[in-house]
Amino acid sequence: MRVYRHLNDFKAKRPVVTTGTFDGVHTGHKKVISRLKEISSETGGESVLFTFHPHPRQVLTPEEHNLRLINTLEEKINLLRETGIDHLIVYPFTREFASLSYTDFVEQILVNLMKTSCLVVGYDHKFGQGRKGNFEYLHQCASKFNFRIEKLDVLLVNEVNVSSTRIREALEEGNITLANEYLGYPYELHGKVVEGKKMGRTIGFPTANIESSEVSKLIPGYGVYAVKIWSGGKRYNGMLNIGTRPTFNNNADLRSIEVNIFDFNENIYHQEITLQFFDKIRDEQKFPGKDELILQIRADKESAMMRLSRLQDDL
Repeated sequence: MRVYRHLNDFKAKRPVVTTGTFDGVHTGHKKVISRLKEISSETGGESVLFTFHPHPRQVLTPEEHNLRLINTLEEKINLLRETGIDHLIVYPFTREFASLSYTDFVEQILVNLMKTSCLVVGYDHKFGQGRKGNFEYLHQCASKFNFRIEKLDVLLVNEVNVSSTRIREALEEGNITLANEYLGYPYELHGKVVEGKKMGRTIGFPTANIESSEVSKLIPGYGVYAVKIWSGGKRYNGMLNIGTRPTFNNNADLRSIEVNIFDFNENIYHQEITLQFFDKIRDEQKFPGKDELILQIRADKESAMMRLSRLQDDL
């Protein structure tokens, strides 16, 4: 897959194009991408995905400060590379670009610069200034500029349409199982191990405190989770607590992320780490004292080991 940050050197054979933010690169997105590749193969063309960075809302409504993304840009690029598309355009999203009408976007970008032969869109696709460019308008543009257009139906999982918004909601609620089902892969969080209060080691459960690699990355809701951890090229099982520690925190929404890695006794301060979420064990709660907390953490560990073992059996 070739990645472009502008269109100056873009060149593709009979480009079959889709556009969108593609946050999550979820199962619904992959349905569009699969059809994109099918048409490319049928027509002797090449598949092209046109996305934006930063996210449009970060440019158009920066005062909100509440947008949380499923993927960082690096994660999104890696996920799209795995789909096997030929070309990825990560176009700079600016206020000037946002001011383009849908007709100008089609004519200036899709037709003049990209030479689009076919445009594949999702069922609710809208674009251009004010998101006025819907399928009916696109169909008129396709006739005017002589390119093919195809709209795909919504992908349903358990009779619910899959969308980035629904995945964000599931993650914020701590519903990891549902989020992973919609995503088609385990939700991941990348970050660095930072100094903490070292309270965990005093009760026999040392934890690594994680600072997310990107402040706008969505951190799941408060609670205890069964996770797998990538560190130093190796994967470990573990349990993770997401809570609040506002005084010493640079994560989104001031959430603390503390992971206990099973069968692990290494110093990994300041190292990069990857967390894969598989299941939620319980909500965050307060305990009367240390003894009650230790008993619960032991139960949490057993639960995490059982859930992760069952996952391995399913594989």
